[in-house]
Amino acid sequence: MIARRRARIARLRRRVHYVLDGGVTDRTARIAHAAIVALILLSVASVVLETVPSLGKRYALAFDVIEIFALVGFSLEYGLRVWSAPDSAPYFGMTPTRARIKYALTPYAIVDLLTILPFYLGLFLPGDFRVLLLLRLARFFKLARYSPGMRSLAAALQAERKALGASAVIIFGVILVMASAMHIAEHAAQPDKFGSIPDSMWWAVVTITTVGYGDVVPITVVGRVIAGVTAFMGFLLLALPVGIVATAFAEEIHRREFVVTWSMIAHVPLFATLDASEIAEIMHYLRAQTVPAGTVVVRRGEEAHCMYFVAAGEVEVELPHNPVRLGEGQFFGEIAVMRKTRRAATVRTTIPSKLLVLDAGDLGTLMARNPEIARRIEDAISAYGQIPPLTPRGDITPDEVGQNSPQV
Repeated sequence: MIARRRARIARLRRRVHYVLDGGVTDRTARIAHAAIVALILLSVASVVLETVPSLGKRYALAFDVIEIFALVGFSLEYGLRVWSAPDSAPYFGMTPTRARIKYALTPYAIVDLLTILPFYLGLFLPGDFRVLLLLRLARFFKLARYSPGMRSLAAALQAERKALGASAVIIFGVILVMASAMHIAEHAAQPDKFGSIPDSMWWAVVTITTVGYGDVVPITVVGRVIAGVTAFMGFLLLALPVGIVATAFAEEIHRREFVVTWSMIAHVPLFATLDASEIAEIMHYLRAQTVPAGTVVVRRGEEAHCMYFVAAGEVEVELPHNPVRLGEGQFFGEIAVMRKTRRAATVRTTIPSKLLVLDAGDLGTLMARNPEIARRIEDAISAYGQIPPLTPRGDITPDEVGQNSPQV
């Protein structure tokens, strides 16, 4: 009895972990993620708008209700994430307690805790902790968990942390040198503004960042020359970290696309016998395409410019008598491309799908470079017989459908 109960709890914990941190292909996970994102946006908007005096008084009750919902939702989310942490891959093999402690110390978990901390501090300590807007606005950074772009940016910053650290040291060094030079040049003329190096550093920071408030300006000839050099160096120095981040971010996006495309190609049986170098070569020809459910991929009667591989999901070939569904690993559209005819049927996705697209010219190149792939595609075509792409009536019978893909 106890063993069965523990097994049920373990299954429930795995399910909770999958919904919160698993793939978004699960309907429950998609709904949960959408609800959390909506709550984040709603609560952040509420925190911002309630600082407007007129809105804060008029909609005080609505803001309080939103805050209560946010606290309950985020507290529940945080509790479930900590509880299900032992089922997360990084913590396999650890005791549940150790896994939960390790998870609680991760940046994501700390942000989750900061989003609810003001309320719980208010329960045990005197004072109005609702004024801790910065902690409440930390909810915005929860979006990083659900945004691939923000995760890519964080990964880029992590990868280039040493280079960015070196840039920061260089910028600080230039600020220090220029502030010292300006102190020497201007301290006699403006002792109240450049009387010490720390005072001069404010001017150096404002000048190098090209902000130029104008509250502190040099009046001597030497000081103006130093200011001109400092302003010019500011453009060069600020371009350094920006270039590092931009390059790293572009490489991270390319790396993610590479991994996704590689995984999709590996799932296609036609390419199962290829080694790593051959898959890498094929990736130059194929392009990945994510298609929502119900989208028309090819339409009957249009010209055929490419063929498709179903890497994930499902498509339906709309035949008049008996529609055919193609799943993961199957392909379609190669016959019309090879025969240079028009599409014989409309193909539509039935669920969200990931397709690999191969243009007509690249298909010929690929078949010429890899005889095994050419043979398998030709076998698939010959399996359909010598059926014309479109009958005089424009109809296709179920007998005209082969095992791999219909004539599309």
